Amino acid sequence: MEPPSGAALTAIMVCLTVVTGVLDAASFLTLGHVFTATQTGNLLFLGFGIAPSLEPRPAGGASLPGGLPVAAPAVSLGAFLAGAALGARMESTLARGRRPWFPVALLAEAALLAGAAAAGWDAGPAQDWPAGRRFAVIALMAVAMGVRNVTALRVATPDLTTTVETRVMTALMSASPLGGDRRLGYRAGLLPRRIGSVGAMLGGGLLGAWLIGLGTRTPLVVLLAAVTVAATALLVPGLSHGRGADG
Repeated sequence: MEPPSGAALTAIMVCLTVVTGVLDAASFLTLGHVFTATQTGNLLFLGFGIAPSLEPRPAGGASLPGGLPVAAPAVSLGAFLAGAALGARMESTLARGRRPWFPVALLAEAALLAGAAAAGWDAGPAQDWPAGRRFAVIALMAVAMGVRNVTALRVATPDLTTTVETRVMTALMSASPLGGDRRLGYRAGLLPRRIGSVGAMLGGGLLGAWLIGLGTRTPLVVLLAAVTVAATALLVPGLSHGRGADG
């Protein structure tokens, strides 16, 4: 079973992009200065932390000059890479066996996110979690996002990577009337999809921050994201069959 095509696939990828924004909002705002999907930010945090500071560090402090920890970004990055390897192995094996890799990958992501929610469910406010529990939740979320990135790469929907928007924003402006670059899609009808991609990430971040601002516990936010991904996965078979009938 291949992923659906056309508008159905675009809607799925936009939905997953919203989930990314929600998860990164939850991790950054409540689990420390760490992203679980946007690993570029974690690479920069690690670079800032590894570089020697002009000011002496406190005893035992593995921290940035501005006081930001480096352990959490390192955990997230390592778990993300593990998730990418796991996702690639799982999805390629399913595809070679002509099995439904796309919905299975989404269900695996949802299960990992549900595990992250369960790991922190009874621990009180996330800001008060001990380091071990916090790192466990971060790691499970990052593994899920590593699997997601493999899924998005295999689907290869232009401008809808679900986790990275820098290139999409560049293409959006380059192929707009302001840029006018036909090689990047000027007058090719790509504007709505690119706007949808960027808007979905922004909207997901706003939604996640709004939920946290309302006092919603971090595990509940992560669980809502897991339920959304699982529901999306359950829609895939019907959409794929619909594509086959149309063809």
